[in-house]
Amino acid sequence: MSAPTTPLGRLFLVPAPLDFGCDSDTALEEVMPLGTLKVAAQLSHWICENAKSTRAYLKRVDALVPLGTPIQSQQITELPRQVHKKGDHLGDFDAKPLLADALHGHDVGLVSEAGMPAVADPGSSVVRAAHTLGLKVVPLIGPVSLLLALAASGLNGQNFAFVGYLPQDSAERNKRIRELETLAIRTGQTQLFIETPYRNAAILQALLQTLQAQTRLAISSGLTLATAQSRSATVSQWKKQAEGPNNSTPAVFAIGP
Repeated sequence: MSAPTTPLGRLFLVPAPLDFGCDSDTALEEVMPLGTLKVAAQLSHWICENAKSTRAYLKRVDALVPLGTPIQSQQITELPRQVHKKGDHLGDFDAKPLLADALHGHDVGLVSEAGMPAVADPGSSVVRAAHTLGLKVVPLIGPVSLLLALAASGLNGQNFAFVGYLPQDSAERNKRIRELETLAIRTGQTQLFIETPYRNAAILQALLQTLQAQTRLAISSGLTLATAQSRSATVSQWKKQAEGPNNSTPAVFAIGP
């Protein structure tokens, strides 16, 4: 008689609020469903971007739903640094070794610094590896800034595209802005992109200088936080009152007709 095999663990995609493990005026239970927190509290194996902030996040979870395993005993593995910088959606990083614990029957949580892992954040290589290994992938409910920003924009929510980051070089960035505007006007498809806080002001200025006056521009930042901002207006209206997004949080930009 053959020995019984150990059931495979599952990969849980655990969202995190924008303030993640930091002190905040926003209570965790106001932005994270209780069901998600209950699942996160029972996990003891993690793959993350930063172990320190993940422990801080788990401390916040523990205050609401007691952890099944003490924080000091949690098994937390960081994604390699090059995955953060280059992204891992191109398939050139093998994440299967990171899921060894799942092959031995442990459920594993994947968490990024904010929002849903693998969406505008590292983690897609881990999800892809889980599917390759035959693991069940379970996305949990939580804040996803792209959809929140799209819903708040007043732009086309039936046909949209997320195009990541714009080029840093100003000439290439302006060319890309014109390309996205042409596509949005021709097809009606909303174009979404994001930017890091310290480049928010530069991106806004480039958009106002490059886009046509009647094009609609929507900007959201800090959604779900007390400092949340969301504004949608034509470029000509923005130029009259060009107060930009909060420079302490990433922003989601959207353009459309």
